[in-house]
Amino acid sequence: MNAQIRKIYIVVFLMVLSLAMAATYIQVLAAPTLNADERNSRTILHAAERDRGPIIVAGTAIAQSSTIPDSRRYQRSYPGKDTYAAITGWFSASLRSSTGLESAAENILEGDAPSLWAQRIQNLLTGLERQGGGVELTVNPNVQQAAASAIGGRKGAAVALNPSTGEILALYSSPSYDPNVLSQMNSTDALEAYKALNDDPNQPLKNRAIAGDRYHPGSVFKIITAAAMLESGKYSPDTEVSGPAAITLPGTETSLPNITGLPCGSGTPTLTEAFARSCNTSFALGAIDVGADALRDMTDKFGFGKPLDIPLPVTESVFPESVNESQVGLVAIGQGDVAVTPLEMAMIGASVANGGVLMKPYLVASVVNADLETQATTTPTQLGQPITETTASQLRDMMVDVVAQPYGTGRSVAMGTPIAAKTGTAETGTDGRTIAWIVAFPATENPNIVVAVAIEGDEMNPYVGGGADAGPVARAMLEAVINGE
Repeated sequence: MNAQIRKIYIVVFLMVLSLAMAATYIQVLAAPTLNADERNSRTILHAAERDRGPIIVAGTAIAQSSTIPDSRRYQRSYPGKDTYAAITGWFSASLRSSTGLESAAENILEGDAPSLWAQRIQNLLTGLERQGGGVELTVNPNVQQAAASAIGGRKGAAVALNPSTGEILALYSSPSYDPNVLSQMNSTDALEAYKALNDDPNQPLKNRAIAGDRYHPGSVFKIITAAAMLESGKYSPDTEVSGPAAITLPGTETSLPNITGLPCGSGTPTLTEAFARSCNTSFALGAIDVGADALRDMTDKFGFGKPLDIPLPVTESVFPESVNESQVGLVAIGQGDVAVTPLEMAMIGASVANGGVLMKPYLVASVVNADLETQATTTPTQLGQPITETTASQLRDMMVDVVAQPYGTGRSVAMGTPIAAKTGTAETGTDGRTIAWIVAFPATENPNIVVAVAIEGDEMNPYVGGGADAGPVARAMLEAVINGE
């Protein structure tokens, strides 16, 4: 071989080697990163040619795919429409995007999950196109529909949990939207629909139940304050506490009044009565007594500041890192720099209902294959025990008085079954608007539902209250289970 041929041979060999190495790097080493890159539309476009699996509630698909005539592609549709949008999100090949469970459970819906290996092998051996798996949800359709109907388009959110398992029975954000307008194959129409929803000042694409901007919890935070007071050993439900009409926050000239402007009961109510009346001064003074660290420790045990997925990613609830003595009184009544999601408040209520044990919330009950045969099920997981069983029992009894006593703030959820509840009205600092809250559950042995509801004040009705506005929503959701509707 002469020198020139040898040189050409070496150059060609190096070129082939470099091409082989580049192909190996892209297809093997870099493939996971490239597939996960949000700028890569290939995954979404390829998924449009796959029989994407259904999202199922009580045996009925709330998201499903069907073949487009004379095409290899599939159309995604949402029979559940706006009722389930906060859960399903949307999948759109034309917009090259997906949200909600369509994104969080994508490996299952596209058939790539480890639990679907048998289906993939079967498809390979039979020559069938790859099929997606499905997810069966924990959602109770009656509770979900009750939440949607009772909120009635107002801004807000509602969550329901099974306290003993963590199953999410309802998760609704309002105002909602119809995912079908985003999943349509006409890219121009889909893009116009997305722009309209994205530019809507009511922000229907925001999931207020688990994300969004979070909310000041107002007086529902007194569940945590009361828990910290009880677990300090300084207080019991029968302890008489101070309840003046107003107090001056330490080191300031700021006055903190009761919402009525009057003393709490006789002025020295028991802790239980102060809780039922939702007296700001009693709980501000109690929090100052036990200290900010006790409140922070309690919020930490309930999961504030910790990541959570259900498998939808949940925005972390926050308690301020630094709280001086004057600020303790504000955060104790759910104002100041404390902010929560409705899911977090449902988790707090669920721990009280479950004897102090906090279970991890989850949406996916099981994974099924293309033949709807169960391939994997979710096992309930304990996140911790924020409070003792004794404290949980005491809090439950205190919450019962919120509904049962004539001076209780939660009378709107009273029904034939004893109900435990805590209401709240949080100030937003915007045009006198408030946020109405309630956390409630049946005060029975082993209750199977806990609900948390938040309703935002708006231009038409800026001042909303926990009992008057959030209470009826909670009642409708509880009745959907209690009455078996």
